[in-house]
Amino acid sequence: MKNTYYHQLLENNKEWVEEMTAKDKNYFEELSKGQKPPVLWIGCADSRVPANEITGTHPGELFVHRNIANMVVHTDMNMLSVLDYAVNHLGVTHIIVCGHYGCGGVAAAMQNKSLGLINKWIRNIKEVYKDNITELRKISDDKKRFDRLVELNVKAQVYDLAKTSIVQNAWKNNTGLEIHGWVYGLKDGVIKDLKVSMDSAEHLDAIFTFDLD
Repeated sequence: MKNTYYHQLLENNKEWVEEMTAKDKNYFEELSKGQKPPVLWIGCADSRVPANEITGTHPGELFVHRNIANMVVHTDMNMLSVLDYAVNHLGVTHIIVCGHYGCGGVAAAMQNKSLGLINKWIRNIKEVYKDNITELRKISDDKKRFDRLVELNVKAQVYDLAKTSIVQNAWKNNTGLEIHGWVYGLKDGVIKDLKVSMDSAEHLDAIFTFDLD
């Protein structure tokens, strides 16, 4: 069988194992004993935005969930299961929603072309667009409007995290949990902190807060 990129991935793995064990012969033995990451990362599935690489972290430091356009959808059992496990079992103290400029999911939500199944997913981003239509219509430059929607989408997902009973219960129990919104720049590799961090439900409308007593 001819050598393919598929086989190259396996070779890359062997080289990586050799590199890591050369630095620390007990590296994998220690890593296999369990995980206690301080951060849950909710990011885009885009192949150009690898969580560990862009944050300079190693295996065991980030618990990662990725989907198209880094969405927090309350009917997504996959995301909710990851969130529950991260908060209630791993005890993460930070949740970061990280979007990125040039996001294809956000771009798709800005037009009217039917894309099949993904229509149902990006409808959530269209709601963000609708909720911020006044601000976005004032931006005449298409790229700047696109970038701004990327930021607004991340902020909306942070607030949607805050609206979950999982996060609110952690706040009620004073676990020290904080949620944050970031955007990664594909062109320069720099992460922008959107300054939308939350450590309580005080910024939510009362209708979205649960009576957990």
